[in-house]
Amino acid sequence: MAELLSVPRHIAIVMDGNGRWASKRYMPRIAGHKQGVDVLKRIVSACPSRNIGTLTVFAFSSENWNRPVEEVSGLMDILAMALSREVPKLQRDGVRLRFVGSRDGLSARVKSGLEQAEAATEGNSLLSLNVCFNYGGRWDIASAAARLAEAGTPITEASLSGALSMSYCSDPDLLIRTGNEMRLSNFLMWQAAYSELYFSDLLWPDFDETALDAALLDYASRERRFGKTSSQVSGDSANTA
Repeated sequence: MAELLSVPRHIAIVMDGNGRWASKRYMPRIAGHKQGVDVLKRIVSACPSRNIGTLTVFAFSSENWNRPVEEVSGLMDILAMALSREVPKLQRDGVRLRFVGSRDGLSARVKSGLEQAEAATEGNSLLSLNVCFNYGGRWDIASAAARLAEAGTPITEASLSGALSMSYCSDPDLLIRTGNEMRLSNFLMWQAAYSELYFSDLLWPDFDETALDAALLDYASRERRFGKTSSQVSGDSANTA
C-alpha cells in the first residue's frame, strides 16, 4: 500500500457478521466465530507495517450473554483455545495483549487465562492489542463515575476520562464496523466521541488486508476538525509545520 499522509495510530473495530457469514453457508454460527479469529490474526499482523500502534476490537459485549447458551459456551471455548495457541506467537511478535471489560461472572479458568496472557505479553511494545471482552461502553462510564464518587473525587471530563478502563491509551482515531450495520452498539461510547467512523458492507470473516487498506485510504481523505472550522485546522497545521 502506498504511504499515506494521514495514518490513524489507534484503530477500533466492531467485528460484526460472524453468525450471518456462517448462516449463509448453512454452517453453525460458531463456525463463523472461529473464522473470525483467523481474520483477526491477519489484521493484527498487518497493523505494524501500516504504522498502527494500537488496535482495539469488540470481541464480546456485556449484552452477548443473552445469546443462546450453546453459542456463548462455544465462544468461551474459542477464547480458551485462542489463548493457548496464539499468546506465544503474540509474545514473539511484540504484541501486548490487554483484556478490557468486567471480569465479574467469568469462570476461574477464563479469568486465569486472561491474566496469564496479559502477563506473558506485558513487555511488548510493537502493537498494543486491546480485546474488549464482557465490555459495554455504558458499563465503562458508570464504573468510572462510581469509582470517582467513592473516592470523593469531583467528576469532570478530565477525571472521568482518566478513570475509564482504557485511560492508558489514546482515543481511537478510526472506528471500523463490519457487517453493514451502522451503529456503535455500546462500544467505546466515551472514547469514540471524535473518532472517524467507517462502515464496511463486508461480514467480518470476509474482511482482509485489502479491506483494511480501503478504510485507511478513506480515513486519509478526511479532515479531522474536532469542533473547529477548516480554516482553524489549516492554521494549526501551518503553525506546527
